[in-house]
Amino acid sequence: MEFGIVQFTSDRGLKPHVLAPLIEEAGFASYFVPEHGHIPTRRDAAHPGTGDSSLPDDRYMRTLDPWTSLAAAAAVTERIRLATAVALPVQSDPITLAKTLATLDHISGGRLTLGVGFGWNLDELSDHNVPPKRRRTMLREYLEAMRALWTDEEAEYHGEFVDFGPSWAWPKPPQSHIPTLVGAAGNEKNFKWISRSADGWITTPGEEDIEGSVSLLKTIWSDAGREGDPQIVVLDFRPVPEKLAKWREIGVTQVLYGLPDDDVDKARGYLAKLAGKLDLAPAPA
Repeated sequence: MEFGIVQFTSDRGLKPHVLAPLIEEAGFASYFVPEHGHIPTRRDAAHPGTGDSSLPDDRYMRTLDPWTSLAAAAAVTERIRLATAVALPVQSDPITLAKTLATLDHISGGRLTLGVGFGWNLDELSDHNVPPKRRRTMLREYLEAMRALWTDEEAEYHGEFVDFGPSWAWPKPPQSHIPTLVGAAGNEKNFKWISRSADGWITTPGEEDIEGSVSLLKTIWSDAGREGDPQIVVLDFRPVPEKLAKWREIGVTQVLYGLPDDDVDKARGYLAKLAGKLDLAPAPA
């Protein structure tokens, strides 16, 4: 089981190229960032955390672009995986996004992990012409089309939302398969989607009682004919040894923690303290 850091990036926090090296130096395995292109000022969709249209944090409307952020992080790190928790691919053009992600994987030396979501903010999705009741199908097509562009010498895709004929697209990602994780509630519907179209699950914030969910995911995964085990990434708030031991036992592959990101010294100190609690070895100088 590995440990990573998730930063709710914003124009008020530490820049990714400043924070990412500190994460790597402290011995963490990954750096995750979110995506929100914009937030409509009037919304009907309820935020999962507040239960209504209010937002718990103004960073939702100040979020940095994830791909620019991870490219900046890639330039100043060598080891940590660069990931999203979560990105919203259906808000972009799939051919253009496939090029961006392939380029990011190329310049990082094959360190990209793609964490995606279906999108809770239906008003935000609507501005991108995403039909709310079809957003899962749309995301599946985007992922399938991008994988074709990443792997096939002459790629083509014909679906309801993505349609293009035989095409050339390079660079191909150094990874033969860019891992794709889905951030969503731990239920049967989502696990069936993951078992068909992704490589693992990212829990929702505060979802700690996951033993039953992990068991259900593994059962659905196996029933779908998938080999091995799904990746399971847990968003945690505080490291508790007994809890971490249980998660390791049931097959959690990575645990993520947030951090204060308003000051370099504060972030460095927090990372060192957290790494000590997790018994992480600092990266070689």
